Amino acid sequence: MKKKYSPAGLIVILLVIVLSTWTIFNGLNLGIAKIPNVKDGVVLGLDLVGGAEITYEADLEGADVSAEELSEGMKAAQTMLRERLTTFGYTEADVYLSGDDRVVVAIPNIDDPEEAVQMLGSTAKVTFVDADGNVILTGDDLTGASMAYGDVDNTGFNVYYVNVDLSTEGQKKFTEATKQVASRTDGSNYISIMMDDEVISAPYVDAKYASTGINSEHVSITLGSNATQESASRLAGLIASGQLPFSLQNIQMESVSATLGLQSLNTSIQAAIIGLILIILFMVFYYRVLGVASAISLIFFAVVFVDIISWSHLNLTLSGIAGIILTLGMAVDANIVIFERIKEELRAGRTLRVAMDAGFKNAFSAILDSNVTTCIAACCLWWQGTGTIVGFAKTLLIGVLLSMFTMIVITRVILKTFANHQPKSLAAYGVKMGGAD
Repeated sequence: MKKKYSPAGLIVILLVIVLSTWTIFNGLNLGIAKIPNVKDGVVLGLDLVGGAEITYEADLEGADVSAEELSEGMKAAQTMLRERLTTFGYTEADVYLSGDDRVVVAIPNIDDPEEAVQMLGSTAKVTFVDADGNVILTGDDLTGASMAYGDVDNTGFNVYYVNVDLSTEGQKKFTEATKQVASRTDGSNYISIMMDDEVISAPYVDAKYASTGINSEHVSITLGSNATQESASRLAGLIASGQLPFSLQNIQMESVSATLGLQSLNTSIQAAIIGLILIILFMVFYYRVLGVASAISLIFFAVVFVDIISWSHLNLTLSGIAGIILTLGMAVDANIVIFERIKEELRAGRTLRVAMDAGFKNAFSAILDSNVTTCIAACCLWWQGTGTIVGFAKTLLIGVLLSMFTMIVITRVILKTFANHQPKSLAAYGVKMGGAD
């Protein structure tokens, strides 16, 4: 007697589809994790909801700046602007470099672009202040700042930290100030690093420096054992922005129409839904039972993808929607490759169970190769891209990974359940014996 596959897997998949569809419209609170509904979770990009795009240019007139200093300065300016936007609640804004001397700030869903320009300003003000509010160092006393990794305190453990380079005058000021700070007995042995009057770090000064102070042109700032590369790079960028060798000038500000963006969003959503329906109809018509399995897996892919976007608060742009539709096509392509392999095995006289196992096995390597190369391309776009390219890369990467899971797990579970019922004719699987399909 042939062993039958349990229908439990198919039942779970159908329940996940129902729950994910419900979550899209109503959200889901699991206690440890909360998935908002699609309206609250998805952050619409500048091209969809409108807003402002502001271009800043480095003012190099009268500044003796090398190409390397300009490059480092622009990176520091990018960090400074992004931090300011985050501080004021514009977490969905995008800040990217354009050319050698320009940085572009794209802020979606903003009503008053002029107010945004006033908020961002043109230069950062970084100061080192003691517990009494006395200014120890200003941006003029700094010559650079960078993230580093190593055993900074001779403890035997490597950590991420920040190296701050001081000018000759800055070194003298810092030596005297750290003597006083290290000698304090009221527990205020720290120096606050502030940007625009906001504390961005408050490193502790060890009491062992009470007699000598920290007398070095290179000062190491530790962020604790839990410091990450990202947190160290962020702090280094903010400190470096306080000694930019140039100021930033607002040279262009453009408003994006929200009406056009919403129309594009609605059109894109309609196109995606219509495309999904047409694909499902084609798969069911051409592959019959296999097509039904594909339809269920594609619906699973679509609703879970939307929930992932909502949960991650992904900044969705038109190019990001294009990435979603592209991965939908890739998921269908994977199913087609598998189904054709299964049909080949059925025509060769294999049983349905053997044909399904062989079909997945023979198609897996080709599907894996194409998806891995796409993932590599998406990662490179995410790493080196700017603006809407990043949005496209994110949705592409998420979609490819999800489509692989759908193909390897979901489609296979569904087909194994269907294998419990041997059809009277192979035509039920789209197979025409003795001729082309």
